[in-house]
Amino acid sequence: MDDGQRNKVNQVSDDYRYQDGGYGGYAPNDGYYQSGEEPAQEEDAQSDATEGHDEDDEVYEGEYQGIPHPDDLKKQKKKKAPEVADEFRDHADLMAEKMEDEEQLAHQYENIIEECGHGRFQWMLFTVLGLALMADGVEVFVVGFVLPSAEKDMCLSRSNKGMLGLIVYLGMMLGAIMWGGLADKLGRKKCLILSLSINASFAFLSSFVQGYGFFLFCRLISGFGIGGTLPIVFAYFSEFLSREKRGEHLSWLCMFWMIGALYASIMAWSIIPHYGWGFSMGTNYHFHSWRVFVVVCSLPCIASLVALKFMPESPRFLLEIGKHDEAWMILKQVHDTNMRAKGEPERVFTVTNIKTPKQIDEFIEIQCSTGTWYQRSFVRVTTTLKQVMDNVIYCLTAQYRMNTLFLAIVWFSMALSYYGLIVWFPDMIRYYQEEAYKSREKVFNGESVKDITFNFTLENQIHRNGTYFNDKFIKMKFRDVTFEDSVFEECYFEDVTSSETFFKNCTIIKTVFFNTDLYKHKFVECKFVNATFLEQKKGCHMDFERDNDFLVYLVGFLGSLSVLPGNIISALLMDKIGRIKMIGGSMLISAVCCFFLFFGNSESAMIGWQCLFCGTSIAAWNALDVITVELYPTHKRATAFGILNGLCKIGAIFGNAIFASFVGITKVVPILLASSALVAGGLLALRLPETRDQVLM
Repeated sequence: MDDGQRNKVNQVSDDYRYQDGGYGGYAPNDGYYQSGEEPAQEEDAQSDATEGHDEDDEVYEGEYQGIPHPDDLKKQKKKKAPEVADEFRDHADLMAEKMEDEEQLAHQYENIIEECGHGRFQWMLFTVLGLALMADGVEVFVVGFVLPSAEKDMCLSRSNKGMLGLIVYLGMMLGAIMWGGLADKLGRKKCLILSLSINASFAFLSSFVQGYGFFLFCRLISGFGIGGTLPIVFAYFSEFLSREKRGEHLSWLCMFWMIGALYASIMAWSIIPHYGWGFSMGTNYHFHSWRVFVVVCSLPCIASLVALKFMPESPRFLLEIGKHDEAWMILKQVHDTNMRAKGEPERVFTVTNIKTPKQIDEFIEIQCSTGTWYQRSFVRVTTTLKQVMDNVIYCLTAQYRMNTLFLAIVWFSMALSYYGLIVWFPDMIRYYQEEAYKSREKVFNGESVKDITFNFTLENQIHRNGTYFNDKFIKMKFRDVTFEDSVFEECYFEDVTSSETFFKNCTIIKTVFFNTDLYKHKFVECKFVNATFLEQKKGCHMDFERDNDFLVYLVGFLGSLSVLPGNIISALLMDKIGRIKMIGGSMLISAVCCFFLFFGNSESAMIGWQCLFCGTSIAAWNALDVITVELYPTHKRATAFGILNGLCKIGAIFGNAIFASFVGITKVVPILLASSALVAGGLLALRLPETRDQVLM
C-alpha cells in the first residue's frame, strides 16, 4: 500500500474521533455510535480506503495488500491487551476507563435520542408514568382525608391519629431510599412495577381491615411501595428525553402529582359524606364510605401498573449494564413509533452500533448445583444490597459530596416548610371554626326536669346543677354536651349516641343505660348508686358529620388547584432561565408569602394565603426534581434521587410534628421557621451548578 493510500486511511480514522465534545460517528469494530450521515467527501474516502481502489491501483478485498503499517500493529495490540489482562489490572484503571466510556456514551446517546425525535412514544410513556406519579400524590392526601371518619370508626385517640398521619411519610422515606438504589441495579421498569404492586396491594387491603394496628401496618407498607415512585419515574422518563426537551417535559410530568391531589380531594368530597355507601357483616365488621374512598384511591396505581407492562426498559440503563442489542431494539422502537406518528414511516433508524461502558464484574452467579435455593437467594439478595450501599456511598465521594450536601439541605428545608404549612393551614382553619362554635355554646343552670321523654338531638350545650327525675332519653344524639354537678335519678337511657359528651361530677341513682355508647370514660368523677349498664354499643359510630370535615376536602382541593399556574410557568421557563434561578427565586418568593400569614385571622384569609404559598413554591419543587436527575450519572441517578427524596420525607415528618404543636398557641414560630428555612435553602441553591446545557451522563 503506497503512502497516498495510507494517508487516506488515516484521514478516515481521524474523521471519527471526538471533536469539541461531540461525536459524529464511530467505526463499528469499536462498538461506537454510527449515524450514517457523514459528508459525501468522507463517504468517498471511506469507500476508497476499505475497497482499496484509486485511479493508479486497484486492489480487491481479500487480496494481499502489503506489509501492515507499524501504527496499525500497535493499535491492534492495544485493543487486544485489555481483554486478556483485565483481571490483572488495577481497579482504579478499570474505573477510569469505565468513566471515559460513560462520557463518550453520554454524547452518543444524546445524538441518538435526537435522531429518534420527540413524539408519540414519549407522550405514551408520559401518560403511563404520570399515572404512577398521580398515585404518589393520592397517597400523601388519602390519610388526611379519611382521618375525620376513621377516628370515629376505629376509636382513635389523638396520639393514634398523629401516628397514622406520620406513618405514611415514614414508609415513603424507606421506600424512596430502597427502591431508588434497586432501580440502578435491577432496572427502572422492574422496580417500578414491584413498588406499584406493593402499594396497590396493601392500599387495597387497608380498606378492609378493622383494627387500628393492622390498618397502620398496611399504610406503612403501602407508603413503602409508593416511595419508589418519584426516584424511578423521573430517572426513567429523563432517559428518553433529549437535552432540549428534558427540563420542560419533566416539569409537565410534575403536574400529575397535582392531578393526584385533585383526584383525592374530589373523590373524598364525593364519597366519604355518603355514610350509607358501605355494608356491614354482623355487629363487628363495618365497611363504611371512607373505606370505599380508600379503594377508589388505589385505581391510579393499578392503571399505571397495567399500562407499564407495555412499556420498555430504559435503553440508557441497558447500555450501562452492557446489554447493547436490547437497548438498540428499544431505541429503534422509539424511532419507528415517532416517525410513523409524524407520517414518515420510510425514515430508517441509521444507528448500527452504540458505545457500551467497560463492564466491571461485581456479582458472581452461584451455579444451580451449588448450595440450596435459599442459600443462593440469600447470596443474591445480600450482594444486591451491598451494591446498593456502594451506590449510596458513591454519592458522598469527593466528586459529588458538595452537590449532594447542598441538595440535601435544599430538599430538607423545602419539605420542612411546605409539608409543615400544608398541615398547619387546615389545623388553623379548624381551630378558628372551633372557636366560633364554642362562642355559640348555650349554658343552662339549675334546671329541674321530671317525667319527660327526650327523643331529639342536644348540641353544643352545658347543663350545670340540674336535677333529672324519672326522665327517659330514647334514640337521642348528644353532640358536644356536658352535664356538670347534676343528679340523674330513676332515669332511663336507650339507644343513645354521643360525640364529645361528658358527665362531670354527677350523681347517677337507680338509672339504666341500655344500648348506649356512654362508656365509663365519659363519666368523670361521677358517683353511681344502683346504676345499670346493659348491652352497650360496640365500636365507634359516625352519626355526626361535622362541617369542618368538609373543609378538609375543600382546603385540599383549593391548595392543589392553586399550583396549576406555577406548574405551567415553571414548565415554560425551566429551559429558559435555568434550574438554579428557578429554585432560588421560587423559594425566596415563597418565604415572602409566609409573612403575609400574620394577617390571616379568618378561615377565608388562611385559605387564600395557602393557595398563594402553594402556587409560588411549586416551581422550586419542579426544578429540584429536574436538577437532581441531571446532576448524577445513570448508574447512580435513581439512588441519589431516592436518598434526597428520603430526606424530604424526614423533613415532612418534622414539619408535621413541629407546626401542629403550635396550633392555637402562636403563629409566630411556624411562620418564622418556614420563612427562615425557605430563605436558607433558596440562597444555598444558588451555589449548585447549572445543568440545563449538559448531556445526561
